[in-house]
Amino acid sequence: MREKINSYKELDVYNEAYRLALDIFKLSKGFSPEEKYSLTDQIRRSSRSVCLNIGEAWRKRRYPKSFISKLSDSESEACETQISLSFAKDCGYLPSDLYNLYEDRYDKVLGMLVNMINNPEKWVIPNRHS
Repeated sequence: MREKINSYKELDVYNEAYRLALDIFKLSKGFSPEEKYSLTDQIRRSSRSVCLNIGEAWRKRRYPKSFISKLSDSESEACETQISLSFAKDCGYLPSDLYNLYEDRYDKVLGMLVNMINNPEKWVIPNRHS
């Protein structure tokens, strides 16, 4: 059994999402310059938002519904990033093998997020005033 997690920075889901966002930043440097204000900007923002929402969710653990809502936002941003990766592949900016690697990594992130959403009692701070 794992020791108590004291920070979102200790969450496997956060760390993988963060690594993915950094990888996507590097990858998107190779996108067409005409995509600077569209696909490049969008994929960078959505990939970073996965991490940002996980951090926000962590700080809302006192409020189970808010915690779940922020994790749901993170899940949506991960899906948005997957769709942007599909566009990048189909526009010729991302080879299929690399696309498949990112798709698999995001599927794992999504699985971890869904697990947290479905089992919030493992993560929320109990109300001590009850």
